[in-house]
Parts: sequence; structure tokens; C-alpha cells
Amino acid sequence: MNHSQPRRNFLRDGLCIAAGVAAGTALPGFLRHSMVVPAYGDEKKAPREFEKRLKELGIELPPPAKPVAVYVPAVITGNLLFTSGHIPFGADGKPLPGRIGQEMTVEQGAEIARTVGLSILTTVRQTLGSLDRVVRLVKATGMVNCTADISQQPKVVNGFSELMVQVFGEDAGKAARSAIGMISLPGNVPVEIEAIFEIEN
Repeated sequence: MNHSQPRRNFLRDGLCIAAGVAAGTALPGFLRHSMVVPAYGDEKKAPREFEKRLKELGIELPPPAKPVAVYVPAVITGNLLFTSGHIPFGADGKPLPGRIGQEMTVEQGAEIARTVGLSILTTVRQTLGSLDRVVRLVKATGMVNCTADISQQPKVVNGFSELMVQVFGEDAGKAARSAIGMISLPGNVPVEIEAIFEIEN
């Protein structure tokens, strides 16, 4: 009995497979069905369920704020949504004043930044019809009204960023970011934030 025959058959089949794949030729049926490779881009993507996650977190978005000057809340160009700078409003509908390092602490500023994030989500939902059309947060710019001795602007803007990660997850919610100290902001508000989102058209 020739014990080397199975080994030769195995090597022959291996070479045939390699040659067939390299040349793009058809393979025997039993091999072709066992080597089905999905075409690039055919993989099913997990559905985005940001609206569902919002409910699971027990987060209710505030009503949309009306522009207080000559601008629109958001603009879509291509597959990007740009929001205008959003500021916090009090229960009376007026800008909520306060300066970090003066009337407010860094921790209070972070809470305010979170509420600004909620307002941004309202704008995104109103513009797109659903947060599920968001692919990811691309860039956020946080402006912090603070005294000259304050250098913890990133901690203030973290209030916004942590909310985005809660809602959109680590991959889609963590973005490029700037946190900038300002000598003043409109209405003397403590925080103003603008954001750029990649969206599904």
C-alpha cells in the first residue's frame, strides 16, 4: 500500500486551490461551497439603536431652543451635520449666566455642559428625524467662560463628551475635541458647544 498517496493528493488539492484563487478560476463544487467568502461590503452592519439607548438611560431631551440671532441650529452638507454653538437656557427660557471660577465651579460647569449636550441632541433629532441616522460624532468644540486662573476647561467639556459616549457608545461617541477658555460668552453663559456629526444620508 502506498502511504504517500494521500499526502500527494492533499498537496495537489492545496496547490489547485491556491492556483484557482490566484487566477480567479472556478474551483470544484465541493471546494467552492466550503470556501464561500463574502464580498467586501456585504457584511451586515449592526443596526444603530441610539433612540432606544436614550430611553434605556431614562434621558428625556429638552424642547428645541429657538435661535436668538441670525443663524440656523444646524446645517447638513454631504454626509456631515454641523450644529451651531449651543448654550444653556434656564427654566425661564433665558440664557443661564455664570462664569467658571466666579459664580460656578468646574464641576457645576460640567453639569451645564451636559445640559448643552442634551440640547444638541434635540437639534440633531429635529434635523434628522431620528438619532439613529447618526453614524458618529466627529468633532466637538467646547468654549468655557472662565476666570484667568482656571485651566480645567477639558473637565468642564467632559460633561458633554461623557453624555455623547453614553448615548452613542465608545466608537461613535468619542470624538476629536477642543476645550477653549474664553474671556466671555453670549449672555455671560458658562459654556457654548458646537459639534460635527457624520450622518447616514
